[in-house]
Amino acid sequence: MPEKLLALKSSFGLLVMMMSILAPIHGSACGEDPVSPTSKSTLRVGVGEADITPPAGFPMAGYYHERLAEGEIDPLKAKAIVFRDEHTSGALVVCDLIGVSTDLKNQVRQRASEKTGIPESNIAISATHSHTAPDYMKELYLRLGNEPQESLRAAYIDKLISGPVDAICEADASAKPVIIESGVAMQQDPVSFNRRSVTRDGSVRTWLSADNPDFVRSAGPIDPQIGLVMIRDEAGTPRGILSNFALHLDTVGGMKWSADYPFFIERSLQQTTGSPIISIFGTGCCGDINHVNPRSRDRNSASVIGQSIADSIARDLPSLQPLNEQKLVIKSRTLQLPLQDATKDEVDHSIEILNKVKRKEPVEFLEHVTAYKKLIIDQMRHKQPHANTAEHITWGLSRSLAGIGETLPADITVITLGTDIAIVALPGECFVELGLAIKQASPFRTTLLIELANCVETIYVPTRAAYAGGSYEVTNSTTMPGSGEMIVQAALELLREAATEVNADKTLNP
Repeated sequence: MPEKLLALKSSFGLLVMMMSILAPIHGSACGEDPVSPTSKSTLRVGVGEADITPPAGFPMAGYYHERLAEGEIDPLKAKAIVFRDEHTSGALVVCDLIGVSTDLKNQVRQRASEKTGIPESNIAISATHSHTAPDYMKELYLRLGNEPQESLRAAYIDKLISGPVDAICEADASAKPVIIESGVAMQQDPVSFNRRSVTRDGSVRTWLSADNPDFVRSAGPIDPQIGLVMIRDEAGTPRGILSNFALHLDTVGGMKWSADYPFFIERSLQQTTGSPIISIFGTGCCGDINHVNPRSRDRNSASVIGQSIADSIARDLPSLQPLNEQKLVIKSRTLQLPLQDATKDEVDHSIEILNKVKRKEPVEFLEHVTAYKKLIIDQMRHKQPHANTAEHITWGLSRSLAGIGETLPADITVITLGTDIAIVALPGECFVELGLAIKQASPFRTTLLIELANCVETIYVPTRAAYAGGSYEVTNSTTMPGSGEMIVQAALELLREAATEVNADKTLNP
Protein backbone atom coordinates (compact mmCIF):
# COMPACT_ATOMS: atom_id res chain seq x y z
CA MET A 1 0.00 0.00 0.00
CA PRO A 2 1.41 3.47 -0.94
CA GLU A 3 2.80 5.49 1.97
CA LYS A 4 0.32 8.36 1.40
CA LEU A 5 -2.65 5.99 1.64
CA LEU A 6 -1.26 4.39 4.82
CA ALA A 7 -0.84 7.83 6.33
CA LEU A 8 -4.37 8.76 5.33
CA LYS A 9 -5.86 5.68 6.97
CA SER A 10 -3.84 6.28 10.13
CA SER A 11 -4.81 9.93 10.32
CA PHE A 12 -8.48 9.19 10.45
CA GLY A 13 -8.50 6.16 12.69
CA LEU A 14 -8.65 8.41 15.79
CA LEU A 15 -11.42 10.56 14.29
CA VAL A 16 -13.54 7.52 13.53
CA MET A 17 -12.96 6.12 17.04
CA MET A 18 -14.18 9.38 18.51
CA MET A 19 -17.28 9.29 16.30
CA SER A 20 -18.15 5.80 17.49
CA ILE A 21 -18.48 6.84 21.10
CA LEU A 22 -20.71 9.82 20.54
CA ALA A 23 -24.31 9.62 21.80
CA PRO A 24 -26.93 8.66 19.18
CA ILE A 25 -28.61 11.40 17.26
CA HIS A 26 -32.35 11.29 16.82
CA GLY A 27 -33.76 13.04 13.81
CA SER A 28 -36.41 12.85 12.83
CA ALA A 29 -42.48 4.38 -16.52
CA CYS A 30 -44.49 7.44 -15.59
CA GLY A 31 -48.13 7.14 -16.21
CA GLU A 32 -50.95 8.96 -14.50
CA ASP A 33 -51.04 6.38 -11.71
CA PRO A 34 -48.16 5.28 -9.46
CA VAL A 35 -46.33 2.16 -10.56
CA SER A 36 -46.86 -0.74 -8.16
CA PRO A 37 -43.86 -2.90 -7.23
CA THR A 38 -43.71 -6.27 -8.93
CA SER A 39 -44.47 -9.42 -6.97
CA LYS A 40 -41.09 -10.87 -7.97
CA SER A 41 -38.32 -10.65 -5.41
CA THR A 42 -35.71 -9.79 -8.03
CA LEU A 43 -34.13 -6.39 -7.73
CA ARG A 44 -34.93 -4.10 -10.64
CA VAL A 45 -32.84 -1.06 -11.59
CA GLY A 46 -33.29 1.59 -14.27
CA VAL A 47 -31.46 4.71 -15.44
CA GLY A 48 -32.75 7.83 -17.16
CA GLU A 49 -31.83 11.39 -18.01
CA ALA A 50 -33.39 14.71 -19.03
CA ASP A 51 -32.05 17.99 -20.36
CA ILE A 52 -32.03 20.96 -17.94
CA THR A 53 -29.92 23.40 -20.00
CA PRO A 54 -31.14 26.99 -19.55
CA PRO A 55 -31.46 29.42 -22.44
CA ALA A 56 -28.88 32.08 -23.14
CA GLY A 57 -29.57 35.13 -21.00
CA PHE A 58 -30.35 33.20 -17.81
CA PRO A 59 -28.10 34.07 -14.83
CA MET A 60 -25.07 31.86 -14.18
CA ALA A 61 -24.08 30.54 -10.76
CA GLY A 62 -20.82 30.28 -8.92
CA TYR A 63 -19.71 33.76 -8.09
CA TYR A 64 -20.86 36.86 -6.23
CA HIS A 65 -22.05 38.95 -9.14
CA GLU A 66 -24.65 38.55 -11.88
CA ARG A 67 -23.45 37.18 -15.17
CA LEU A 68 -25.79 36.19 -17.99
CA ALA A 69 -25.03 33.12 -20.08
CA GLU A 70 -24.00 33.70 -23.67
CA GLY A 71 -24.48 30.18 -24.97
CA GLU A 72 -23.62 26.52 -24.40
CA ILE A 73 -20.42 24.45 -24.44
CA ASP A 74 -22.10 21.18 -23.53
CA PRO A 75 -25.59 20.38 -22.21
CA LEU A 76 -26.68 20.27 -18.57
CA LYS A 77 -28.63 17.19 -17.53
CA ALA A 78 -30.47 15.52 -14.68
CA LYS A 79 -29.52 11.82 -14.46
CA ALA A 80 -31.37 9.30 -12.33
CA ILE A 81 -31.13 5.75 -11.01
CA VAL A 82 -34.24 3.99 -9.68
CA PHE A 83 -34.08 0.89 -7.47
CA ARG A 84 -37.09 -1.40 -6.88
CA ASP A 85 -37.81 -4.71 -5.23
CA GLU A 86 -40.98 -6.26 -3.87
CA HIS A 87 -40.92 -4.14 -0.71
CA THR A 88 -38.93 -0.98 -1.36
CA SER A 89 -38.27 1.65 -4.00
CA GLY A 90 -35.90 4.60 -4.14
CA ALA A 91 -34.22 7.01 -6.51
CA LEU A 92 -31.05 9.03 -6.82
CA VAL A 93 -31.01 11.91 -9.29
CA VAL A 94 -27.87 13.98 -9.90
CA CYS A 95 -28.20 17.36 -11.61
CA ASP A 96 -25.65 19.53 -13.38
CA LEU A 97 -26.27 22.38 -10.93
CA ILE A 98 -24.21 24.24 -8.37
CA GLY A 99 -26.45 22.91 -5.59
CA VAL A 100 -29.92 21.55 -4.79
CA SER A 101 -31.98 23.94 -2.72
CA THR A 102 -34.58 22.73 -0.27
CA ASP A 103 -37.24 24.36 -2.44
CA LEU A 104 -36.13 22.37 -5.50
CA LYS A 105 -35.84 19.15 -3.49
CA ASN A 106 -39.39 19.52 -2.19
CA GLN A 107 -40.85 20.20 -5.64
CA VAL A 108 -39.05 17.31 -7.32
CA ARG A 109 -39.75 14.83 -4.55
CA GLN A 110 -43.45 15.61 -4.45
CA ARG A 111 -43.99 15.40 -8.21
CA ALA A 112 -41.78 12.34 -8.75
CA SER A 113 -43.48 10.51 -5.90
CA GLU A 114 -46.92 11.27 -7.31
CA LYS A 115 -45.91 9.85 -10.69
CA THR A 116 -43.93 6.79 -9.61
CA GLY A 117 -45.14 5.86 -6.13
CA ILE A 118 -41.60 6.11 -4.73
CA PRO A 119 -41.83 7.56 -1.19
CA GLU A 120 -40.62 11.15 -1.05
CA SER A 121 -38.12 10.36 1.71
CA ASN A 122 -36.56 7.69 -0.53
CA ILE A 123 -35.67 10.19 -3.27
CA ALA A 124 -32.27 11.87 -3.03
CA ILE A 125 -31.54 14.85 -5.28
CA SER A 126 -27.94 15.96 -5.66
CA ALA A 127 -25.89 18.44 -7.66
CA THR A 128 -22.49 18.07 -9.28
CA HIS A 129 -21.57 21.62 -8.25
CA SER A 130 -20.88 22.96 -11.73
CA HIS A 131 -20.10 26.69 -11.62
CA THR A 132 -21.18 27.03 -15.26
CA ALA A 133 -24.75 26.15 -14.34
CA PRO A 134 -27.77 28.38 -13.58
CA ASP A 135 -28.12 30.70 -10.60
CA TYR A 136 -31.73 29.63 -10.08
CA MET A 137 -32.58 30.03 -6.38
CA LYS A 138 -34.04 33.55 -6.50
CA GLU A 139 -35.99 32.75 -9.65
CA LEU A 140 -37.41 29.60 -8.03
CA TYR A 141 -38.24 31.65 -4.94
CA LEU A 142 -40.18 34.15 -7.08
CA ARG A 143 -41.92 31.40 -9.06
CA LEU A 144 -43.11 29.58 -5.96
CA GLY A 145 -44.39 32.85 -4.53
CA ASN A 146 -46.19 33.79 -7.77
CA GLU A 147 -44.16 37.00 -7.85
CA PRO A 148 -43.39 38.92 -11.04
CA GLN A 149 -40.38 37.73 -13.02
CA GLU A 150 -39.14 37.70 -16.62
CA SER A 151 -40.99 35.17 -18.79
CA LEU A 152 -37.71 33.55 -19.94
CA ARG A 153 -36.71 32.95 -16.33
CA ALA A 154 -40.13 31.68 -15.27
CA ALA A 155 -40.21 29.22 -18.17
CA TYR A 156 -36.80 27.85 -17.27
CA ILE A 157 -37.80 27.27 -13.64
CA ASP A 158 -40.65 25.09 -14.89
CA LYS A 159 -38.11 23.13 -16.97
CA LEU A 160 -35.72 22.89 -14.02
CA ILE A 161 -38.39 21.26 -11.84
CA SER A 162 -39.70 18.92 -14.51
CA GLY A 163 -36.23 17.78 -15.66
CA PRO A 164 -35.25 15.71 -12.59
CA VAL A 165 -38.83 14.39 -12.38
CA ASP A 166 -38.68 13.26 -16.02
CA ALA A 167 -35.31 11.60 -15.42
CA ILE A 168 -36.71 9.65 -12.46
CA CYS A 169 -39.75 8.65 -14.48
CA GLU A 170 -37.60 7.42 -17.37
CA ALA A 171 -35.42 5.44 -14.99
CA ASP A 172 -38.49 3.95 -13.31
CA ALA A 173 -40.05 2.95 -16.62
CA SER A 174 -36.83 1.21 -17.68
CA ALA A 175 -36.30 -0.62 -14.36
CA LYS A 176 -35.65 -4.34 -14.91
CA PRO A 177 -33.47 -7.15 -13.57
CA VAL A 178 -29.85 -6.22 -14.13
CA ILE A 179 -26.28 -7.27 -13.43
CA ILE A 180 -24.64 -4.95 -10.89
CA GLU A 181 -20.92 -4.71 -10.20
CA SER A 182 -19.15 -2.44 -7.76
CA GLY A 183 -15.74 -1.52 -6.47
CA VAL A 184 -13.18 1.23 -6.08
CA ALA A 185 -10.68 2.63 -8.57
CA MET A 186 -7.68 4.68 -7.46
CA GLN A 187 -7.00 8.01 -9.12
CA GLN A 188 -3.24 7.91 -9.62
CA ASP A 189 -2.69 11.02 -11.74
CA PRO A 190 -2.62 14.12 -9.51
CA VAL A 191 -5.82 15.99 -10.33
CA SER A 192 -7.07 16.82 -6.80
CA PHE A 193 -5.40 18.87 -4.07
CA ASN A 194 -6.32 20.08 -0.61
CA ARG A 195 -6.75 23.81 -1.12
CA ARG A 196 -6.34 24.82 2.54
CA SER A 197 -2.83 25.54 3.83
CA VAL A 198 -1.43 25.96 7.33
CA THR A 199 0.60 29.18 7.66
CA ARG A 200 3.46 30.20 9.96
CA ASP A 201 1.14 31.93 12.45
CA GLY A 202 -1.07 28.83 12.74
CA SER A 203 -3.97 30.20 10.74
CA VAL A 204 -5.29 28.54 7.63
CA ARG A 205 -5.57 30.16 4.21
CA THR A 206 -7.42 28.91 1.16
CA TRP A 207 -5.74 28.88 -2.27
CA LEU A 208 -2.30 29.77 -0.88
CA SER A 209 0.66 29.01 -3.12
CA ALA A 210 3.41 26.82 -1.68
CA ASP A 211 5.82 29.50 -2.95
CA ASN A 212 4.39 31.89 -0.38
CA PRO A 213 6.87 32.28 2.51
CA ASP A 214 4.00 31.82 5.01
CA PHE A 215 3.16 28.36 3.62
CA VAL A 216 3.94 25.46 5.99
CA ARG A 217 1.93 22.48 4.72
CA SER A 218 -1.45 21.40 3.39
CA ALA A 219 -4.11 21.56 6.08
CA GLY A 220 -5.59 18.18 5.21
CA PRO A 221 -5.61 15.13 2.93
CA ILE A 222 -7.32 14.24 -0.32
CA ASP A 223 -9.46 11.20 -1.11
CA PRO A 224 -7.97 9.30 -4.08
CA GLN A 225 -10.77 6.72 -4.35
CA ILE A 226 -13.30 6.60 -7.17
CA GLY A 227 -16.37 4.68 -6.06
CA LEU A 228 -18.03 2.70 -8.88
CA VAL A 229 -21.35 0.98 -9.49
CA MET A 230 -21.77 -0.55 -12.97
CA ILE A 231 -25.25 -1.46 -14.22
CA ARG A 232 -25.53 -3.95 -17.08
CA ASP A 233 -28.58 -5.52 -18.67
CA GLU A 234 -28.98 -9.29 -18.45
CA ALA A 235 -27.07 -9.66 -21.74
CA GLY A 236 -24.09 -7.89 -20.15
CA THR A 237 -24.41 -4.61 -22.08
CA PRO A 238 -23.48 -1.53 -19.95
CA ARG A 239 -26.49 0.72 -19.38
CA GLY A 240 -25.37 3.02 -16.61
CA ILE A 241 -22.44 3.70 -14.34
CA LEU A 242 -22.41 5.67 -11.10
CA SER A 243 -19.01 7.11 -10.24
CA ASN A 244 -17.98 9.17 -7.26
CA PHE A 245 -14.85 11.28 -6.69
CA ALA A 246 -13.94 14.10 -4.31
CA LEU A 247 -12.99 17.05 -6.51
CA HIS A 248 -14.59 20.48 -6.80
CA LEU A 249 -16.17 21.41 -10.13
CA ASP A 250 -14.94 24.84 -11.19
CA THR A 251 -12.60 24.03 -14.04
CA VAL A 252 -14.31 25.64 -17.04
CA GLY A 253 -15.15 29.29 -16.33
CA GLY A 254 -16.44 31.68 -18.93
CA MET A 255 -19.96 32.66 -19.87
CA LYS A 256 -21.36 29.49 -21.42
CA TRP A 257 -23.20 26.51 -19.93
CA SER A 258 -21.10 23.44 -19.20
CA ALA A 259 -21.37 20.29 -17.08
CA ASP A 260 -17.63 20.65 -16.39
CA TYR A 261 -15.34 17.58 -16.22
CA PRO A 262 -18.14 14.96 -15.69
CA PHE A 263 -19.13 15.60 -19.33
CA PHE A 264 -15.74 14.31 -20.43
CA ILE A 265 -15.99 11.32 -18.09
CA GLU A 266 -19.20 10.26 -19.82
CA ARG A 267 -17.88 10.83 -23.33
CA SER A 268 -14.79 8.75 -22.63
CA LEU A 269 -16.71 5.91 -20.96
CA GLN A 270 -19.12 5.74 -23.89
CA GLN A 271 -16.12 5.29 -26.19
CA THR A 272 -14.51 2.73 -23.88
CA THR A 273 -17.64 0.58 -23.49
CA GLY A 274 -18.89 1.07 -27.04
CA SER A 275 -22.31 1.79 -25.57
CA PRO A 276 -24.46 4.91 -25.08
CA ILE A 277 -24.01 4.41 -21.36
CA ILE A 278 -25.48 7.00 -18.97
CA SER A 279 -22.63 8.17 -16.76
CA ILE A 280 -23.92 9.51 -13.45
CA PHE A 281 -21.23 11.39 -11.54
CA GLY A 282 -21.76 12.09 -7.84
CA THR A 283 -19.40 14.64 -6.34
CA GLY A 284 -17.67 13.32 -3.23
CA CYS A 285 -16.86 15.20 -0.04
CA CYS A 286 -14.65 17.93 -1.47
CA GLY A 287 -15.43 21.14 0.40
CA ASP A 288 -11.67 21.67 0.85
CA ILE A 289 -10.48 20.03 -2.40
CA ASN A 290 -9.90 21.58 -5.84
CA HIS A 291 -7.84 21.11 -9.00
CA VAL A 292 -5.05 23.66 -8.45
CA ASN A 293 -1.73 22.27 -7.28
CA PRO A 294 -0.43 24.70 -4.61
CA ARG A 295 3.14 23.54 -5.26
CA SER A 296 3.15 24.31 -8.96
CA ARG A 297 -0.04 26.36 -9.58
CA ASP A 298 -0.84 23.98 -12.41
CA ARG A 299 -4.48 23.99 -13.45
CA ASN A 300 -5.68 21.00 -15.39
CA SER A 301 -8.50 21.63 -17.85
CA ALA A 302 -11.92 20.03 -17.59
CA SER A 303 -11.10 17.72 -20.49
CA VAL A 304 -7.79 16.59 -18.94
CA ILE A 305 -9.40 15.93 -15.56
CA GLY A 306 -12.40 14.13 -17.04
CA GLN A 307 -10.24 11.97 -19.30
CA SER A 308 -7.87 11.10 -16.45
CA ILE A 309 -10.71 10.02 -14.15
CA ALA A 310 -12.34 8.07 -16.98
CA ASP A 311 -9.03 6.32 -17.68
CA SER A 312 -8.78 5.33 -14.01
CA ILE A 313 -12.32 3.97 -14.13
CA ALA A 314 -11.73 2.05 -17.37
CA ARG A 315 -8.53 0.53 -15.99
CA ASP A 316 -10.36 -0.96 -13.00
CA LEU A 317 -13.66 -1.95 -14.63
CA PRO A 318 -12.48 -5.58 -15.07
CA SER A 319 -11.85 -5.85 -11.32
CA LEU A 320 -15.36 -4.81 -10.24
CA GLN A 321 -17.15 -7.45 -8.19
CA PRO A 322 -20.70 -8.66 -8.83
CA LEU A 323 -23.48 -7.99 -6.37
CA ASN A 324 -23.74 -10.90 -3.94
CA GLU A 325 -27.11 -10.04 -2.44
CA GLN A 326 -30.08 -8.22 -3.93
CA LYS A 327 -31.74 -6.95 -0.77
CA LEU A 328 -32.57 -3.25 -1.10
CA VAL A 329 -32.64 -1.12 2.05
CA ILE A 330 -33.26 2.64 2.13
CA LYS A 331 -32.86 4.76 5.25
CA SER A 332 -33.31 8.50 5.70
CA ARG A 333 -33.11 11.01 8.51
CA THR A 334 -33.69 14.73 8.85
CA LEU A 335 -31.03 16.34 11.02
CA GLN A 336 -31.57 19.64 12.79
CA LEU A 337 -28.26 21.42 12.27
CA PRO A 338 -27.65 24.45 14.53
CA LEU A 339 -27.67 27.68 12.53
CA GLN A 340 -25.45 30.66 13.06
CA ASP A 341 -27.24 33.96 13.71
CA ALA A 342 -27.41 37.31 11.97
CA THR A 343 -28.05 40.35 14.18
CA LYS A 344 -29.64 43.56 12.92
CA ASP A 345 -26.30 45.35 13.09
CA GLU A 346 -24.67 42.56 11.08
CA VAL A 347 -27.44 42.65 8.48
CA ASP A 348 -27.26 46.45 8.19
CA HIS A 349 -23.49 46.26 7.73
CA SER A 350 -23.90 43.49 5.16
CA ILE A 351 -26.25 45.64 3.09
CA GLU A 352 -23.69 48.45 3.19
CA ILE A 353 -21.03 46.05 1.89
CA LEU A 354 -23.25 44.77 -0.92
CA ASN A 355 -24.16 48.32 -1.92
CA LYS A 356 -20.44 49.12 -2.14
CA VAL A 357 -20.03 46.14 -4.45
CA LYS A 358 -22.86 47.41 -6.66
CA ARG A 359 -21.11 50.78 -6.85
CA LYS A 360 -17.89 48.91 -7.78
CA GLU A 361 -16.10 50.21 -4.70
CA PRO A 362 -13.29 48.06 -3.31
CA VAL A 363 -14.40 45.41 -0.80
CA GLU A 364 -12.34 42.61 0.73
CA PHE A 365 -13.42 39.23 -0.64
CA LEU A 366 -14.16 37.58 2.73
CA GLU A 367 -16.13 40.66 3.77
CA HIS A 368 -18.25 40.23 0.64
CA VAL A 369 -18.72 36.52 1.41
CA THR A 370 -19.73 37.28 4.98
CA ALA A 371 -22.27 39.88 3.87
CA TYR A 372 -23.94 37.43 1.51
CA LYS A 373 -24.02 34.70 4.13
CA LYS A 374 -25.50 36.95 6.83
CA LEU A 375 -28.43 37.85 4.58
CA ILE A 376 -29.05 34.17 3.81
CA ILE A 377 -29.06 33.39 7.54
CA ASP A 378 -31.32 36.37 8.29
CA GLN A 379 -33.96 35.06 5.87
CA MET A 380 -33.83 31.54 7.32
CA ARG A 381 -33.39 32.33 11.00
CA HIS A 382 -36.01 35.03 11.62
CA LYS A 383 -39.75 34.98 11.04
CA GLN A 384 -39.46 38.74 10.61
CA PRO A 385 -36.08 39.25 8.91
CA HIS A 386 -34.11 42.42 9.52
CA ALA A 387 -34.06 43.08 5.75
CA ASN A 388 -35.86 42.17 2.54
CA THR A 389 -33.21 39.70 1.52
CA ALA A 390 -34.53 39.25 -2.03
CA GLU A 391 -33.56 42.84 -2.79
CA HIS A 392 -29.90 42.15 -2.20
CA ILE A 393 -28.97 38.53 -3.06
CA THR A 394 -29.80 35.98 -5.75
CA TRP A 395 -28.83 32.64 -4.23
CA GLY A 396 -29.62 31.24 -0.79
CA LEU A 397 -33.26 32.36 -0.86
CA SER A 398 -35.74 29.68 0.19
CA ARG A 399 -39.52 29.65 0.58
CA SER A 400 -39.32 26.33 2.43
CA LEU A 401 -36.81 27.56 5.02
CA ALA A 402 -38.09 31.09 5.61
CA GLY A 403 -38.14 31.82 9.34
CA ILE A 404 -37.29 28.28 10.45
CA GLY A 405 -35.53 29.46 13.61
CA GLU A 406 -32.39 28.13 15.30
CA THR A 407 -31.87 24.91 13.34
CA LEU A 408 -31.65 23.96 9.67
CA PRO A 409 -33.44 20.73 8.63
CA ALA A 410 -31.10 18.74 6.37
CA ASP A 411 -31.81 15.27 4.98
CA ILE A 412 -29.44 12.33 4.79
CA THR A 413 -30.44 9.45 2.51
CA VAL A 414 -28.78 6.01 2.47
CA ILE A 415 -29.46 3.46 -0.30
CA THR A 416 -27.89 0.02 0.18
CA LEU A 417 -27.75 -3.21 -1.84
CA GLY A 418 -26.98 -6.24 0.28
CA THR A 419 -23.72 -5.73 2.17
CA ASP A 420 -21.94 -4.75 -1.05
CA ILE A 421 -23.02 -1.21 -1.92
CA ALA A 422 -23.98 1.87 0.06
CA ILE A 423 -24.87 5.21 -1.54
CA VAL A 424 -24.92 8.03 1.01
CA ALA A 425 -26.41 11.40 0.05
CA LEU A 426 -25.17 14.23 2.29
CA PRO A 427 -26.12 17.93 2.56
CA GLY A 428 -23.78 20.79 1.73
CA GLU A 429 -20.14 20.95 0.70
CA CYS A 430 -18.59 18.59 3.22
CA PHE A 431 -14.89 18.58 4.03
CA VAL A 432 -12.97 15.56 2.79
CA GLU A 433 -12.10 14.52 6.36
CA LEU A 434 -15.80 13.97 7.09
CA GLY A 435 -16.20 11.74 4.06
CA LEU A 436 -13.11 9.72 4.92
CA ALA A 437 -14.44 9.13 8.44
CA ILE A 438 -17.70 7.72 7.03
CA LYS A 439 -15.91 5.50 4.52
CA GLN A 440 -13.52 4.19 7.14
CA ALA A 441 -16.32 3.02 9.44
CA SER A 442 -18.89 1.93 6.84
CA PRO A 443 -19.84 -1.77 7.10
CA PHE A 444 -20.37 -1.97 3.32
CA ARG A 445 -17.84 -3.21 0.76
CA THR A 446 -18.22 -0.12 -1.46
CA THR A 447 -19.47 3.18 -0.04
CA LEU A 448 -20.15 6.14 -2.30
CA LEU A 449 -20.56 9.53 -0.63
CA ILE A 450 -22.47 12.08 -2.69
CA GLU A 451 -22.55 15.61 -1.27
CA LEU A 452 -24.69 18.64 -2.10
CA ALA A 453 -27.83 16.54 -1.81
CA ASN A 454 -31.26 17.71 -0.69
CA CYS A 455 -30.07 20.89 1.08
CA VAL A 456 -27.49 23.39 -0.22
CA GLU A 457 -28.32 26.00 2.42
CA THR A 458 -25.61 24.75 4.77
CA ILE A 459 -23.19 25.96 2.10
CA TYR A 460 -19.84 24.61 3.41
CA VAL A 461 -19.69 21.95 6.13
CA PRO A 462 -16.21 22.07 7.72
CA THR A 463 -14.87 19.86 10.48
CA ARG A 464 -15.09 21.23 14.00
CA ALA A 465 -11.32 21.74 14.05
CA ALA A 466 -11.41 23.74 10.79
CA TYR A 467 -13.45 26.53 12.39
CA ALA A 468 -10.44 27.45 14.53
CA GLY A 469 -8.30 27.89 11.42
CA GLY A 470 -10.77 30.12 9.60
CA SER A 471 -10.49 31.18 5.92
CA TYR A 472 -12.99 31.01 3.07
CA GLU A 473 -14.88 27.77 3.70
CA VAL A 474 -15.41 28.53 7.38
CA THR A 475 -16.49 32.08 6.55
CA ASN A 476 -19.01 30.68 4.06
CA SER A 477 -20.67 28.15 6.37
CA THR A 478 -24.14 28.87 7.79
CA THR A 479 -24.10 26.21 10.52
CA MET A 480 -22.35 26.02 13.88
CA PRO A 481 -19.15 24.07 14.63
CA GLY A 482 -19.91 20.39 15.17
CA SER A 483 -22.50 20.19 12.37
CA GLY A 484 -20.13 18.14 10.23
CA GLU A 485 -19.58 15.63 13.02
CA MET A 486 -23.36 15.38 13.48
CA ILE A 487 -23.66 14.48 9.80
CA VAL A 488 -20.93 11.82 10.09
CA GLN A 489 -22.53 10.24 13.13
CA ALA A 490 -26.01 10.18 11.59
CA ALA A 491 -24.70 8.69 8.34
CA LEU A 492 -22.89 5.92 10.22
CA GLU A 493 -25.96 5.16 12.31
CA LEU A 494 -28.08 4.82 9.15
CA LEU A 495 -25.43 2.59 7.54
CA ARG A 496 -25.33 0.36 10.61
CA GLU A 497 -29.12 0.16 10.70
CA ALA A 498 -29.16 -0.88 7.05
CA ALA A 499 -26.44 -3.49 7.60
CA THR A 500 -28.32 -4.88 10.62
CA GLU A 501 -31.49 -5.21 8.54
CA VAL A 502 -29.61 -7.05 5.79
CA ASN A 503 -27.95 -9.42 8.24
CA ALA A 504 -31.26 -10.10 10.01
CA ASP A 505 -32.85 -10.98 6.68
CA LYS A 506 -29.99 -13.38 5.92
CA THR A 507 -30.59 -15.08 9.26
CA LEU A 508 -34.30 -15.47 8.60
CA ASN A 509 -33.81 -16.49 4.96
CA PRO A 510 -30.47 -18.36 4.79
